[in-house]
Amino acid sequence: MDQNDLDLRNLTYRRFVELGRAPAPDELGPSVEVLAGWRRLHDSHALVLDGDEIRMANPFSAVPTPYSVQAAGRLWYANCAWDAFGICALLGPGRIEYRDIVIEVDHGVPDDHGLLFHCEVPAVHWWDDIVYT
Repeated sequence: MDQNDLDLRNLTYRRFVELGRAPAPDELGPSVEVLAGWRRLHDSHALVLDGDEIRMANPFSAVPTPYSVQAAGRLWYANCAWDAFGICALLGPGRIEYRDIVIEVDHGVPDDHGLLFHCEVPAVHWWDDIVYT
């Protein structure tokens, strides 16, 4: 990843947090240049596109998922349980909800110390189908 793509990635994430949603290409610069950069970032697994729109900028999901997080005064969607904790790590204390499970996270520590995290797909295969994973 060259410096221009790294700068675009950082700008994309910064604007995602500022806006509370995935930015549109024209909110970051000339659309043609932003889309070309996003495609390179997608190819290097730095974010996930759905057409010309961001689907995932890990840990954030641009589409609703079963993993919701209240943090920094907003509702966010995470791609998975792991990413839900990632949102709290990035934005501070938060509340993760998944179905009937509610977890409060403060200073990176969940209120339930008995939690287990299980991945059905081995990490080596996550990018085979990252949306499913």
